[in-house]
Amino acid sequence: MNLNTIKSPKPPRMLLEGLFSFAPNREILGGTSYFIVEKSGNILIDCPAYHDDYLQFIQELGGVKGLFVTHRGGISPSLKLWQKALDCDIIIQEQEAYLLPTIPVKSFEREMAIAQTLTALWTPGHSTGSSCLYWQQHGGVLFTGRHLLPEKNGNPVPLKLEKTFHWGRQLQSVAYLCDRFSPDTLHYICPGANTGFLRGKGFIDHAYERLSQVG
Repeated sequence: MNLNTIKSPKPPRMLLEGLFSFAPNREILGGTSYFIVEKSGNILIDCPAYHDDYLQFIQELGGVKGLFVTHRGGISPSLKLWQKALDCDIIIQEQEAYLLPTIPVKSFEREMAIAQTLTALWTPGHSTGSSCLYWQQHGGVLFTGRHLLPEKNGNPVPLKLEKTFHWGRQLQSVAYLCDRFSPDTLHYICPGANTGFLRGKGFIDHAYERLSQVG
């Protein structure tokens, strides 16, 4: 049975060594998902469109240990297909875990070490369980889902949208990230949408300096 949800996907793109991005997925409103290749276990961040080519690509690089969901909008209708095909853990903040009643999940409250170099961080505001994933490699890479998105100049900003859960808490989450990191520990941000504003780079560089200017 052909379970492909798209006909002919664009190949995954290498952004940094061990880091790939997938083409925006219509099932999650044009969201961008990422794939980290790590010795301690590969991680998929949000759901790419389900396609045999993507599945083969992931499996050839060792499969995945876990699929990290950044927020409820990152839950694709294909999530169950991915979980079954990859036989992986689904990792999600506890306040949104109830949205997946038929899928085994690993939930966390405020923070959870997924591996030696990977940490899940609760950053509520965009949604109740909106979370970021921090990867220590390359000077520090933060995967922000829709908590922080690039604006037209490529700077990371929180966006007050119709579906924003709590704007004040979202601003507090931005302040929390500024307190937690530094120019030495946060070099890149990989947002979960609006990647067209990155003008082909695929990530936000000088991340901490730009993040600290959010006011």
